[in-house]
Amino acid sequence: MLHMLLTTVVFLVGRAMVGRHSSVELASMQISGPALWSVHSVFSSFSAGTLAVVGRCMGARDRAGAASAYRASLALAVGVGLVITVPALVWLRPLVELVFPSAESAVKDASQAYLSVVLLALPLMFVETVSAAALQAAGDTRTPLRAAVLANIINVGISAVLIFGLLGFPELGIRGAGIGAATALGVEGLLLLGALLRRGSPIPVTEGVGFPRVEMVRVLRVSGPAFVEKTIFHTGYMGYVALIGMLGAQVMAANQALLSIESISFLSADGFGIAAGALMAQKLGARNPDEAGRAGLYAAGMSVALLSCAGIVFASIPATLVGAFTSDPAIIEIGTRTIMVGAVAQPFMGFAAVMAAGLRGAGDTRTPLSVTCICVVVVRLSMCWFFGHRWGLGLMGIWIGSTIDWACRALLLGLAFRKGRWRELKV
Repeated sequence: MLHMLLTTVVFLVGRAMVGRHSSVELASMQISGPALWSVHSVFSSFSAGTLAVVGRCMGARDRAGAASAYRASLALAVGVGLVITVPALVWLRPLVELVFPSAESAVKDASQAYLSVVLLALPLMFVETVSAAALQAAGDTRTPLRAAVLANIINVGISAVLIFGLLGFPELGIRGAGIGAATALGVEGLLLLGALLRRGSPIPVTEGVGFPRVEMVRVLRVSGPAFVEKTIFHTGYMGYVALIGMLGAQVMAANQALLSIESISFLSADGFGIAAGALMAQKLGARNPDEAGRAGLYAAGMSVALLSCAGIVFASIPATLVGAFTSDPAIIEIGTRTIMVGAVAQPFMGFAAVMAAGLRGAGDTRTPLSVTCICVVVVRLSMCWFFGHRWGLGLMGIWIGSTIDWACRALLLGLAFRKGRWRELKV
């Protein structure tokens, strides 16, 4: 959980510094933030297969199989990263213009400046994702945490110097934030790769020879539906972001500040989800589905408890939280009203995120795919348009729509977990 939080802090620190440097640059993060998250999330969906297959192998005490599964995942991460980085950079501006046609030119310029730097680190970001998933599936959650701590130190130092032009360096603004984030995440990926290649690694990566064809098929079998799910989710999410973009730069900046605040709780849920997925995979590999089910439920319960506390904090000091990312009174006012809706969403988010991750870890990636199609594409987009634009509630209405989506996902994923089809799946 701390690893996930620290990975998010890399971007939170950049956003906080950028918000102090320029409100236009903060608004541009409403474009570059979701775009980068979408690309990274969709193409790192192979980590679902990494977690499930490596975890099953470790639970069955098949360390050689776990090593082959990681090598297959690593080949996918590097290959996919290289394939999409160049087209993403070439078509960056046309894509920004397509999704955000009404955004101000200065906002689009700033987003392009940030993304043109961070996208260069995409292959290493994918390496970090599958390497962290492999280590976590093997029970080593401390190594990813240490790497994330070092990445944050690097990010803070480089971003502060380059955003504000300290120590004689040029003042690069948002481009400096991009350099800091790209450097930090690239270093984190190399550190985790080195940890897996070293002698004494929990997964004997260097002992195998030949192309891991069988394990590649296993990883792809699990990751395929996860890839489709992430693609559908983020297609819908970019539509959600476009609905926000139609409300103007101030609303975009306010939403970016709110997402920065909420990401702390969301990534906490993701941390519990990783624990649920890893433990469920290991227990199923050891042929103990009852313990796998208890692990998933305990993780979901702890996630709901923690995010409910986060919701109470959101409702208690909304202006203070939003004010940490901007000094603009209008943006703070918009964010203060909207974060109250986010407080209600927290327990639903905590439960749904862990249920989905637990099912993926168990090898059931088809159920989260189905739920995404129903809730994200149909429920979220329709409700956000209805409350945000039709009823004229603005950003608050958009967040009401997303809260209804989270409640829908929590209900459907909980029912699927209880039904228990995941207990019988072969990975």
